Amino acid sequence: MCRNPVFIVIGALLLIALGLLVSLLDNAPSAPAPALEPAQQTVRTLRFGHNIPDGALFEAAARFAAEVGSRSGGALRIEVHPGQALGNDDQMLEMTRQGSLDLLLIPTAKLSVSVPAMQYADLPFYFPTREDLYEMLDGEPGQMLLDKLRSIDLIGVTFWENGFKQFTGDRPLRTPEDFAGTRARIMKSRMLMEQFRAFGAHSIPIDFHATRQALADGVVDTQENPLIAIVSMGIHEVQPHLTLSNHGYLGYVFVISSRVFETLSAEQRSLLIDTARALTPWERAETLRRETELLATIRAAGVKVHVLSEDERRRFAAATAHIPGHFEAVIGPDLLSRSDELLERKYGAPGSQLLIGVDADLSNDGRLAALAIKRGAQLAIEEINAGGGVLGKPLKLIARDHKGQASLGIANIETFAANSDVVAVLGGMHSHVIIAEQESLHRLGLPLLAPWSASAAVVEHGFRPNHIFRASANDALVAPFLVEHVGKRFGQPALLVENSEWGRGMQRELGRHFALAGLQVADEAVLNRGASDFRSELARIRAKGADVLVMVASPLEGQQIVREMATQQQPLPIVAHWGITGSDLWAANRDVLGKLELDVFQTVSLIDNPRPQARALAQRYVQRYDFGELGQIIAPQGVAQAYDLVHLLATALRQAGTSERQAVRAALQALPPVEGAVRRYAPAFTAERHDALDASDYRIARFDEHGALILQPR
Repeated sequence: MCRNPVFIVIGALLLIALGLLVSLLDNAPSAPAPALEPAQQTVRTLRFGHNIPDGALFEAAARFAAEVGSRSGGALRIEVHPGQALGNDDQMLEMTRQGSLDLLLIPTAKLSVSVPAMQYADLPFYFPTREDLYEMLDGEPGQMLLDKLRSIDLIGVTFWENGFKQFTGDRPLRTPEDFAGTRARIMKSRMLMEQFRAFGAHSIPIDFHATRQALADGVVDTQENPLIAIVSMGIHEVQPHLTLSNHGYLGYVFVISSRVFETLSAEQRSLLIDTARALTPWERAETLRRETELLATIRAAGVKVHVLSEDERRRFAAATAHIPGHFEAVIGPDLLSRSDELLERKYGAPGSQLLIGVDADLSNDGRLAALAIKRGAQLAIEEINAGGGVLGKPLKLIARDHKGQASLGIANIETFAANSDVVAVLGGMHSHVIIAEQESLHRLGLPLLAPWSASAAVVEHGFRPNHIFRASANDALVAPFLVEHVGKRFGQPALLVENSEWGRGMQRELGRHFALAGLQVADEAVLNRGASDFRSELARIRAKGADVLVMVASPLEGQQIVREMATQQQPLPIVAHWGITGSDLWAANRDVLGKLELDVFQTVSLIDNPRPQARALAQRYVQRYDFGELGQIIAPQGVAQAYDLVHLLATALRQAGTSERQAVRAALQALPPVEGAVRRYAPAFTAERHDALDASDYRIARFDEHGALILQPR
């Protein structure tokens, strides 16, 4: 049958058009599902507590609740309980930790008992401007602070505020000297006591609600508080002078209960965190706006208001410049070192000073050893700068945290080397980090000074010229020293060493020297960093007939071994390398240290040291860091050896007449005799020898009944 071609074409076109129509209909967006009525959707209610009855914080909390409700489509409902409706701060904190309160806005001061680092923002005159503090709190230092809250079952989100602290007084307070002889009301705080002591004032702790009456009665003459507290408590009615100093910060932390956080979906978590952080700038701006109104109220009461000039602020900052270092062990070397570095990057004038880097573990089990190194170096720097500095410039210390990780250490070396003002770097306690950095140090030509790490490979390597100079022990000499000590009393030693280059190196050296001494090693065991149970190793060592344990371990593992040994019915004596002294061993273990015999390798003590330089260093340390007794100084070898290395570096800089690194390296190898705290260096180094100490400096130490590490007679 014949078909008309025209109809065939038309039919084909109709089929194509129909197919396209069907395809478009299939791919068209579907109509939105009808919104669920409140009764149909699942609503999660979270309780949010705080202590504020009104003000910017109160309004910010209300805004947070409204925005979360709106952005969640009503699926998340925030029930705000202001003005301590659920309990006081301490009670609400405990409720949040337990999960019975979901969200909490709490003053940093209330968290500082559990997380001492929260005193960070209270450091007086540490932050040059309000904006500098905000940059810190909203940046890496603030996140470091918030992360610390996980240890008490809280998720830290952001920092809100109740304003900056200002001074009021019965007289004008424009300089630190104006406080001399005054009586200052403070909340109970060692930091605030030190602040007013630096001004020459006497501190009197008084409850906040009794402050106004104490001022009116003349019990105290001056106090500090944000403007909102000054007005709400009527302090402006009994104090005629106000100094706008912005010297401290009354911060609030927005936290979520960890137990509650784990029950939320990823979307809900993000919603809470993002909303709180997005409100942070508004809350701060609203606080500042309200402070303008509060200031008008204060002026209307006849109070004379003084704004610190730049010069006056510098004088206050100089008077309190020691306080961050004073409280660094409490706040954290990692947090303060990072903040110092960021402020130096912003305000430091390139070429105006000579920088010495510190590359160490500032945050984990090596942090107290790193702090000892920092403090020894800082005391030397202060002495040198008091004498005019070096090459017409002051020295300054700047530290970076490698967390005990070689990769971070290498990155730190790269960062230090890129800064032309850095003349040298001080290493930390970890030998394996410095060994991993050797190639970078050689390639970049950056001198490194080692005040602690003892592995022989730290200075004995194949890189030429050698850029590493050490004033510390060398394990190639420590091993025969310890073997000789053990051999005088024992015949069946056992070895327990950590699984690291330092531990493995000591295992080889000790084994070799025990064999040379004719002593048979009863057993050898290797521990992994992070291990916490050593009962099986200790049981095996005892079963093998050992009569002494020779231990090479870092602070955390070493302390646990000591504790577990002390619980045994007849504890074996322990002879330990000095790694365990990189922590406050006595404070953490005083209850068990009297139950066993513990000998610790050392090089120097600051107690009854006959050297004048050591006695002067000990005295300055006690004064600078407010230590009651010399025996309380943690890791004295780190302090003294870092102190000496900085003085040796300063001598090399003067001798070289330049801060060019290769000239400094060469000068370190040709120093004149130098009297140090540890010994007389004559000379400290040569082209072939980069160890400043030798076996004549090695000693055994024991804890006395007060926790002081006392060197024993040779």
